[in-house]
Amino acid sequence: MLTVNDLSIQFGSSILFSRVDLQFTPGNCYGIIGANGAGKSTFIKILSGELEPSSGSVTLAPKKRMSVLKQNQGLYDAYSVMDTVIMGNQRLYDCGREKDAIYEKEDFTDEDGLRAAELEEEFAELGGWEAESDAGRILQGLGVDTSLHQSLMKDMDPRLKVKVLLAQALFGHPDVVLLDEPTNNLDLASVVWLEDFLMDYEGTVLVVSHDRYFLNNVCTHIVDIDYGKIKMYVGNYDFWYESSQLVQKLMKDQNKKAEQKIQELQTFIARFSANKSKSRQATSRRKLLDKISVEEMPASGRRYPWVGFKADREPGKDRLFVTEVSKTVDGVKLLDKVYFSVNRGDKIAFVGENELAQTALFKILMGELEPDEGSVKWGQTVTTSYLPKDNSEYFDGHTESLVDWIRQFSSKKDDVYLRGFLGRMLFSGDDVYKPVSVLSGGEKVRVMLSRMMLSGANFLMLDQPTNHLDLESITAVNNALINFPGNVIFTSQDHQFITTIADRIIEIKPDGTIADYYCGYEDYLEKIRAQEG
Repeated sequence: MLTVNDLSIQFGSSILFSRVDLQFTPGNCYGIIGANGAGKSTFIKILSGELEPSSGSVTLAPKKRMSVLKQNQGLYDAYSVMDTVIMGNQRLYDCGREKDAIYEKEDFTDEDGLRAAELEEEFAELGGWEAESDAGRILQGLGVDTSLHQSLMKDMDPRLKVKVLLAQALFGHPDVVLLDEPTNNLDLASVVWLEDFLMDYEGTVLVVSHDRYFLNNVCTHIVDIDYGKIKMYVGNYDFWYESSQLVQKLMKDQNKKAEQKIQELQTFIARFSANKSKSRQATSRRKLLDKISVEEMPASGRRYPWVGFKADREPGKDRLFVTEVSKTVDGVKLLDKVYFSVNRGDKIAFVGENELAQTALFKILMGELEPDEGSVKWGQTVTTSYLPKDNSEYFDGHTESLVDWIRQFSSKKDDVYLRGFLGRMLFSGDDVYKPVSVLSGGEKVRVMLSRMMLSGANFLMLDQPTNHLDLESITAVNNALINFPGNVIFTSQDHQFITTIADRIIEIKPDGTIADYYCGYEDYLEKIRAQEG
């Protein structure tokens, strides 16, 4: 058991959170959520002992081991992949090294023999003889081939380094696992393997993630960092989100009697519990939900940006025709005779391992990049708006204030309207007078989304729109694109984002060709699994 008692953290005069009392128990997975800057990573660092709290304590039960997902990819460059993973249990690794060093001595003494015997016993108790096979199994599950297990970390591709460090955090059956954004840069197969691993894991797991699909699959509880407080709720992310929205709505409705409000909340709990039958964690989570009381329902004060796209005009029949488009960059063929058309109402997700190919295609569609061959033809009545993955050209070197920057994209130029508009995107007070060059990554994306909303376009293109956004903003964008009546083409690594928006999937293959699937994301994944198996 991991216990947090009266915990507070303060930086200068700023209190991040205070008077936190929580218990984390074995067999449960706790999803840690909060707006950007709320203190999610800080909380993980305090729990791991990397950061000292201003007051209070963190207590791990005696003889229990904690493992943490490391973020420094260069930390183990001098070690092999296998050794790096085994270092997840540092005592086991040290024991093995000391034991091997004794056996390699030329002048082996009686004292050495006694020490070696002690180490042999400890090594066996720690699972040393199974260590390499256990580490290998985790590495293979995450997609790190056996041929790479003895390679040095400094020679590994950065995407594989991420997987090795994740394997390290999972190795050796730790009692508590702390994972900060574990699905970042993981391919789909690795994410699925990790979900299965955590669902079967008997220890305590705490995970920070912006991946709602992942949180929904693995979490039994949500830990919400909100306005200086940290509260724990039963259920996964969807349950937390929907129940918090319902509670807020009922709190605002003062005309309803308390009994009626309670009945609505109880009905919601029962409905949500019944709908969890598809999850592998359904049984345990349903038992937890069945025990929840109305008083334990979340009443979050968190603010969500208002995102809504509205087309100024309805497009005609013709939307977009892409014919035999090819593109080679730096000697690598990204696109090879790509051919597709967009029909009325299509919302298309472009998927594939090569994000450079996706970005190149979007730039070609927008006229920012010339194809080597082929053509792009837009319908005469189509108006487009584009959210690029790299938005630096819109902000670097710009000294104008936020309100002046957004003014150039708005038909209404007065400050009152623009400040009100920005306020709905969570830019309030003096924030609107900040130079756009100093905005954070998440703020820049929200500003770019504001630009898109002001355009009135009937065809939206978004390249990795969830990058840099917090869960609240991702949810708002997600819902806005679901409700948008026009065409949408987009790329994303967010499983739930793709699943809930796309009705068509176009896969860009490693050789630059495409495969066009007229179905949703889950059906596409089933077809891919069937092809592979």
